[in-house]
Amino acid sequence: MDLLEISKNNSKKNVPLYVKVLSLFSVVRGYNILLIVIAQYLASLFIFSPEKSIRLVLLDLHLYFIVLATMCVIASGYIINNFYDSDSDKINKPIKSKIDAIVSQKIKLRIYFLLNFLGFCFGFLVSWRAALFFSVYIFLIWFYSHKLKKYPLAGLLSAAILAILPFFAIFVYFKNFSEIIFTHAAFLFFILLIRELIKDLERIKGDFVLNYQTIAVKYGEYFTKILITFLTVLTLNPIYFLLKYPEIGGMKYYFYFSILVLISFVLFLWFSKNKRQYTILHIILKLLILAGVFSLALIDYNLIINRLV
Repeated sequence: MDLLEISKNNSKKNVPLYVKVLSLFSVVRGYNILLIVIAQYLASLFIFSPEKSIRLVLLDLHLYFIVLATMCVIASGYIINNFYDSDSDKINKPIKSKIDAIVSQKIKLRIYFLLNFLGFCFGFLVSWRAALFFSVYIFLIWFYSHKLKKYPLAGLLSAAILAILPFFAIFVYFKNFSEIIFTHAAFLFFILLIRELIKDLERIKGDFVLNYQTIAVKYGEYFTKILITFLTVLTLNPIYFLLKYPEIGGMKYYFYFSILVLISFVLFLWFSKNKRQYTILHIILKLLILAGVFSLALIDYNLIINRLV
């Protein structure tokens, strides 16, 4: 019996525990959290603290607590976002919505508060400033889910900023304020903005029914495509400057690849007219981000071997 069949059962009491765990994993998007953890550690190794040995970075307890706090807060963020988006998801993601519904909203909210508490505690183990940072992060995620995401510009900008904040925590911890880091951040920020707009196009039907004033709903698909094209052109600027830094090493091949992907992306965008095509574009951006995470290891070919001790 698969998850979808189980979700159709009238009684949730008879659902096996492992099914509830898988359902909760779907709600918190565990695969995304795993990717963020990998990205935080790779960024710590190759961008924020390139002078430290791999062992010192991996055994850094404060970094470990920051990563744990990030995991808890992001997971809780997905839960509260799922809570507020439940009606929209029934239209935009009917299958996933049924799977997510296996775990009751009451249990989800209990886990939400528990994860927020754990996130605060892990932050406090680093410093009171870290605890304050994660407290503000928790509030901003809730405020975005409850209010901001329903408004065009505020929803777009806040979603991208919230997605990049986990790396800001690492950035502040290592106190590395080099220009190349801000350029990396600008590239990621533009990619995340584009991704949010593509998600708006994907969800336009459900958002329209529920009167969510996203850019796609308020200004239409044509304007949204123009804005995506404009942001894609802007994304080429940080790529250009990053390619001028010798410090990026072998990661330059990723950025050359990104240029080709983004050009192809825009061309396909203007031929896209339905949810399936927008979903393909969304997947392309996800894969580009995924490739970017693992390409951090290309910054120095010899770094991994030389820094093992």
